[in-house]
Amino acid sequence: MSIPQTVVKAHATGNDFVIYADPDDTFEPTPDEVRFLCDRHFGIGGDGLLRLTHPRFVSDLDADTVARLESDGAEWFMDYRNADGSLAEMCGNGTRATALFAQRLGYADGVGGEPLRLGTRAGVKTLVSLGDVTPCGHDVFRVDMGEWKRGETDAFTVTIPGTDGSARGTFVDMGNPHVVSVIGDGVSSLPAVDELNLVVKPVVNPVLESDQNAEFVRIDATDEASDHGSATMRVNERGVGETLSCGTGLCATGVTLLAKTGIHHWTITVRGGTLLVDVSDDRVFLTGSATLVGRVELL
Repeated sequence: MSIPQTVVKAHATGNDFVIYADPDDTFEPTPDEVRFLCDRHFGIGGDGLLRLTHPRFVSDLDADTVARLESDGAEWFMDYRNADGSLAEMCGNGTRATALFAQRLGYADGVGGEPLRLGTRAGVKTLVSLGDVTPCGHDVFRVDMGEWKRGETDAFTVTIPGTDGSARGTFVDMGNPHVVSVIGDGVSSLPAVDELNLVVKPVVNPVLESDQNAEFVRIDATDEASDHGSATMRVNERGVGETLSCGTGLCATGVTLLAKTGIHHWTITVRGGTLLVDVSDDRVFLTGSATLVGRVELL
């Protein structure tokens, strides 16, 4: 087995992972091993696997990409795999779990220290350790999720097999692909967000060759004077299914809500907790907690 004997179970607002450090390029996992570890009945269970290593040890990165990551200050890389064993460009919640793990290993500074510049397949993400922050909880990090790109608003039709109705979706590129649908906007005929069956994979038309994460969001309140809103979101993640949280999906939701309301700052509740999303004209910042649950000794 090309994974270490001891791994850690972690989560960030309920988006859960198996995580381990590989500073010497000894333990690059196979797809079968990822599927085994992430299986909730026969393995440890997780939405994905996080391998903390150096950029030069990530086999799918070419030399130019490695050089660019290192020149941008990324000593460490989050090698993220979906639960089905496939490679993923990014995982916003995974960056926070990885940063907390790196802190505990002494690879990254704590509160008040230097930000962690973490390499990902979607470029370098900068994380600042904030400690305890209301309403996010303990071990909170603010992540500069980088640039966003949004397609035409409501350009996609989104349906859920077995559920009556449809919604209009907006494409957002956060380094990985998302289609975000606002429910209760007078256009969607899907049931309320809390009633959706997201165990089944939503169908998006036109079809995206890359596949996509699909987010469904309800606007709960807006205050134009303070430029702040609150919303509730659920998500079906590509290669995983419904998860309790999705960091890039939260950012894509913030970008879509900005397009629809003009509001830049959002408190968004997912099934795993509450996070803050701040959208500027060219960047998104995500603030939320991370948790290391425990060490697991593999037999």
